[in-house]
Amino acid sequence: MNGEINFGEVYKEFYPKVLRYISRFVGNEAEDITQEVFEKANSGLESFKGKSKLSTWIYRIATNLALDKLRSPSFKRFSENLTEEIEDISVWTRHKKPSVDRQLIRKQMSECVREHIDKLSLDYKTVIILSELEGFNNKEIADILQISIDNVKMRLHRARASLKKILDEACDFYHNEQNILSCDKKTQIIKFKKSG
Repeated sequence: MNGEINFGEVYKEFYPKVLRYISRFVGNEAEDITQEVFEKANSGLESFKGKSKLSTWIYRIATNLALDKLRSPSFKRFSENLTEEIEDISVWTRHKKPSVDRQLIRKQMSECVREHIDKLSLDYKTVIILSELEGFNNKEIADILQISIDNVKMRLHRARASLKKILDEACDFYHNEQNILSCDKKTQIIKFKKSG
């Protein structure tokens, strides 16, 4: 089995996916970490036993490196510095580009949701990204994170509840004229206490 895996093909298939995935954690520093992921994958490919799927093995390496970066004291938190190149990948359809109006609304939606996902704890953020944005099932997430399926289910349940609460407090969701799910940030009403 090991002899059948061609690193060039692995790189070609997974590089854009892993770059997009890591960018959800670390923004502009994603490219360097993605290179590191494939250096580790290349050196470890011969010892890859096939006990898990190749994709979950690669995402396990990517997740560990991204979380290590996030936990490092030198990492500066980011807000909106994802590169245009990464934004150009259609994460919603993974196919052809939608109309300019749809792109703009989806970009605003993804920025809004991403901003609020960033407020979750790292454990919750990781399972939400793997499940909701990357499309992995619970077993695959368990393999990537090396935790039990029950633990994945519990984290996902709590992460979704936390994210829903954050989004409900921060955004108004609605369908626009084109029936596209859209959101507007709620304006904060500041109440001043009367003095005296």
